[in-house]
Amino acid sequence: MESSYKRLSVLVPVYNERTTIGEVLRRVKSVDIPLELEVIVVDDGSTDGTASILQALSDSTIKVIYHHTNRGKGAALSTALGVATGDLLLVQDADLEYDPDDWRNLLDPIMKGKAKVVYGSRFTGPRKNMFPSHWMGNRVLTLMTNLLYSSTLSDMETCYKLISRDALDGIKIESNGFDVEPEITAKLLRRGIRIYEVPISYSGREMDEGKKIRWQDGVKAVVALIKYRFSSL
Repeated sequence: MESSYKRLSVLVPVYNERTTIGEVLRRVKSVDIPLELEVIVVDDGSTDGTASILQALSDSTIKVIYHHTNRGKGAALSTALGVATGDLLLVQDADLEYDPDDWRNLLDPIMKGKAKVVYGSRFTGPRKNMFPSHWMGNRVLTLMTNLLYSSTLSDMETCYKLISRDALDGIKIESNGFDVEPEITAKLLRRGIRIYEVPISYSGREMDEGKKIRWQDGVKAVVALIKYRFSSL
């Protein structure tokens, strides 16, 4: 059956990534996919010169939106979603942890009509080992998701979430920070949408390399998982 999907909107939240954003966008534009590509970059109040680099890189295929202050990943995604026109939506972090060459693996189940939502799992493909605390945090949050929502995910916190527009329609993002990851997953699962997973490569950073997530974000993720499990939709 031929897919009815025509356009992929790639949502790129950025905060202080001047050393990587140029290479990320080069890789994004070089991926060969059977869809029209729309790239929406939201600079979330960067203070390291990222905004100047984005001004030089923006063109007819890359739309750049600027937040005057840092509001968080969830807020940046909300802004991007507000202008995205694609019938498929994909989150792409602005560091080099995730490789756009994996998009084809993500797209395959959707283009074949097997799924409406596909996650890229960092734990089933080749990867640069995570720092132990990050590995443990990811495993705990994924286990908690599976217990609360009767799912069998291997990587709930993955950046690579490919979602069809009709699966996301009606879902309002409330989280401003990194707790947007469990919020999106929780609301999809509460709708009864089954999430398809495919292996992806992963090259994780550590704090001294620019990684921004902290232990406090893990606590917020736990709160979000409990909150959205028992709150009304």
